Amino acid sequence: MKPRVQSGIDVLLKEKVDLLEGKKIGLITNQTGVTSSLESTADVLHKHPKVNLTRLFGPEHGIRGDAQDLVKIGASTDARTGLPVFSLYGDDIKPNAEMTKGIDAFVFDIQDVGASYYTYIATMNKSMEAAAEQDKEFILLDRPNPITGVAVEGNVLEERYADLAGIRPVPIRYGMTMGELAQMFNGEYGIGCKLTVVKAKGWRRKMWYDETGLPWVIPSPNLPTLDTAIVYPGTCLFEGLNISEGRGTTRPFEMVGAPWIDGFKLRERLTSRRLPGVSFRGLYFTPVFGKSAGEVCGGVQLHVHDRRKFKPILTGLNMVKAIMDLFPGKLQFKKGWTRADSSEETLPGVGYSFDLLAGTATIREQLLSGVEPEEMEKGWSQGLRAFQMRRRKYLIYQ
Repeated sequence: MKPRVQSGIDVLLKEKVDLLEGKKIGLITNQTGVTSSLESTADVLHKHPKVNLTRLFGPEHGIRGDAQDLVKIGASTDARTGLPVFSLYGDDIKPNAEMTKGIDAFVFDIQDVGASYYTYIATMNKSMEAAAEQDKEFILLDRPNPITGVAVEGNVLEERYADLAGIRPVPIRYGMTMGELAQMFNGEYGIGCKLTVVKAKGWRRKMWYDETGLPWVIPSPNLPTLDTAIVYPGTCLFEGLNISEGRGTTRPFEMVGAPWIDGFKLRERLTSRRLPGVSFRGLYFTPVFGKSAGEVCGGVQLHVHDRRKFKPILTGLNMVKAIMDLFPGKLQFKKGWTRADSSEETLPGVGYSFDLLAGTATIREQLLSGVEPEEMEKGWSQGLRAFQMRRRKYLIYQ
């Protein structure tokens, strides 16, 4: 069936390939950069007679998406195209002059998931900065926001917490496409690169990804389905805690637990909260890697039954609060990231990884003080309203 939506790469190939003609191109992409017929953007542009693709740049997880989270990646040669691949998730997170020598324009084609934690946003931002500094064009092939472009939720990041897990002052769930974010970053934060956004055709802001007709390609190894993407803005906060966020299972971010949690007590407490659009199932699971690998964990699985009403961040914070109340003294806020090799990476200048994810220390402090998540939600509402006003002029899809 013909998809209802055409992503930016399809529009480029059908109508706008002249944007690339006569230029040496560096492509920033990964496994999500595909046409509607599931051909890799890298492969298609490499063999296109009117395109001179000279090098590739890969974000976290690598150019073909095979690396786990937090694995540093080095330079390589792409097996399929034979092109050099420069890593933007290794010693350098921003393309330097040596990497970009001889190219005229960057082309960016990566699918985001609608949550500020995803490092692809930071990769886009840093690459736009490099384009401005080195006088290169930046051509972004846009794609739908898989969890709609309507809902916004969560704290707006405070600039002192800017990092790969949140690079600009946007809320956790920002309700924009990568093209819209690029326009906003370029206009609001003085990047000033020569930006062209190739708009996706047929997408409407209320659309969920499964309403586009486009094939779902996993954006990272631990985000296998749209169901995962829907809960991810809330349960990714558990990365900053001594609680498994379900990595090492077949349902990462949908299952949360620890060896010391009674999942059935937790389910009972969460069910009593009557959180909108979601139900909970008590369960046991054993991660094969990540936190509590090889240990039986008690916890809950989220089952979203009304995704339009579901509030992932409010739900995630209610889960954290319930665990703190039911199992006093057990929950800990982590001071670093656990890498894929089980080593710890500390965060210079920031006390807790939870604060980086939340974009503020306030939420952690409120949790420790016993503040209800619904009160936290009121606290970030003013920032959300200001953000929604600020983003208006950058929205492409009305």
